[in-house]
Amino acid sequence: MPELPEVETVVRNLRTKIIGARIEEVELNMAKVVSTPDPETFARLVRSCEIRGINRRGKYILVSFSDDLVLVVHLRMTGQFVFSATAQPNPKHTHLVLHLSNGYLRFTDMRQFGRFWLVPASELNTVSGLKDLGVEPLTTAFKMNDFCDLLGRRRQKIKALLLDQRTIAGMGNIYTDEALFRSKIHPERLAVEVSVKEARALYRAVREVLNDGIAFGGTSVRDYVDAEGNEGRFQDMLRVYGKKGQSCPRCGETIRRIKAAGRGTYFCPRCQK
Repeated sequence: MPELPEVETVVRNLRTKIIGARIEEVELNMAKVVSTPDPETFARLVRSCEIRGINRRGKYILVSFSDDLVLVVHLRMTGQFVFSATAQPNPKHTHLVLHLSNGYLRFTDMRQFGRFWLVPASELNTVSGLKDLGVEPLTTAFKMNDFCDLLGRRRQKIKALLLDQRTIAGMGNIYTDEALFRSKIHPERLAVEVSVKEARALYRAVREVLNDGIAFGGTSVRDYVDAEGNEGRFQDMLRVYGKKGQSCPRCGETIRRIKAAGRGTYFCPRCQK
């Protein structure tokens, strides 16, 4: 599933391409990708709207339209949101195409889990999951002292806590494993057992690994591409994720894979005791 760096990369790509464009036609090939309103109303409301802005909240893309409407997009596991300036044959699994005044914005999704919501700006909190999101980890609202205090109060395993979107918005499996490795914390330790020194190291690691992911255009280990159809490059920088059986880049120990928080989890048993 695209995580914060991948979604942020898509948003930044699209910001330079679609703001100011007008939607001229809606090509909806799979009705179920539109959660609300009904598909016919969706197409009618979107048609002729001007795109005024595009932002991110957690793993959600928020496209602001004229008429005070917001298109909320969640790519889920395999969704791709790609812009092209010229007409092209639709790739396989293309479920929605917005024909713009300056090009085409296509949504493809092999697994068909991605969803769209079109709502008035004043009703964003009605979108499932959006209203419950926690702090954005790359903003000033994410404070080290608050993070340390939070860990000190929670008996939840640290990986599960980091993956909980109600706690920190946008973290996923890849960047959680990488942040825990950088801060030398075992993924199954209880948050309350993490020392203040370790919590501070983890706070810095979360911000660093997310910024690194954005700087390299995201991580492409399966289906992710940016809004220009290009793969990310951060997969070449991963230190533990997907490295089962390889040597730890820090100590040489063999990297292991376990199940933690219901997810395949990679760590170094020597560095992350």
